[in-house]
Amino acid sequence: MVKSGVKGLKPIDEMSDIWLALTNEERMYLRENTKYQEFKKNEMIYCEGEVPEYMYCVITGKIKIFKNGIGGRQQILRFIREGENFAFRAYFAEGKYVTSATALEVVRAYAVPLTVLRQILESNNRLAMLFIKHLSADLGDIDSRIVSLTQKHIRGRLAEALVILLDTYGIDKETKELKGALSREDMAGFANMTASNAIRTLAAFDSEEIIALEGKKIRILNEPQLRKISLLG
Repeated sequence: MVKSGVKGLKPIDEMSDIWLALTNEERMYLRENTKYQEFKKNEMIYCEGEVPEYMYCVITGKIKIFKNGIGGRQQILRFIREGENFAFRAYFAEGKYVTSATALEVVRAYAVPLTVLRQILESNNRLAMLFIKHLSADLGDIDSRIVSLTQKHIRGRLAEALVILLDTYGIDKETKELKGALSREDMAGFANMTASNAIRTLAAFDSEEIIALEGKKIRILNEPQLRKISLLG
């Protein structure tokens, strides 16, 4: 259930269109078995190697999904935003988590026991198909990212990282500031490059007036050119 004292929150079944497939009985069952959780900035939500217990639905906040590679180097795979459900794939694969998830800022989320989700999916074919569609879309995105990370040059990889952040979190309409700006280390981890290369490439984009760097903030000045560099690699 929602934690005592937390008011004004939408119930989980109103966080995403995917839950429109629920019957009234299933909707109440989901609400009754869902709990509210908060994660501090940089707090781990789940770790690689753990046994999956919960699916999370983000109410507010940003999350990175990553995997530690050789020498502890972190490869960021994707980002999760408000309204998205995540952390359930490993459960249905009957395995442990192969990635980790960390809060990039304060995150508020609903946690659904995966046993509860499974019961609902087994009785609701329409909802099950929507989850299959969700997983299939994620798999397609991952396939595309693999090609990008292995074949694009540094400029193309970093431009693509910025475009993904732009499409995921958006920009402030007045200031053009990227809402999903990352630390330089995280930006490098997402674009599969060293932090020094990420810093140099961002500086080059700044000098070309594609973006403007203001401390940790990034303003998007020439979105069409940024998308062109991302596409051509």
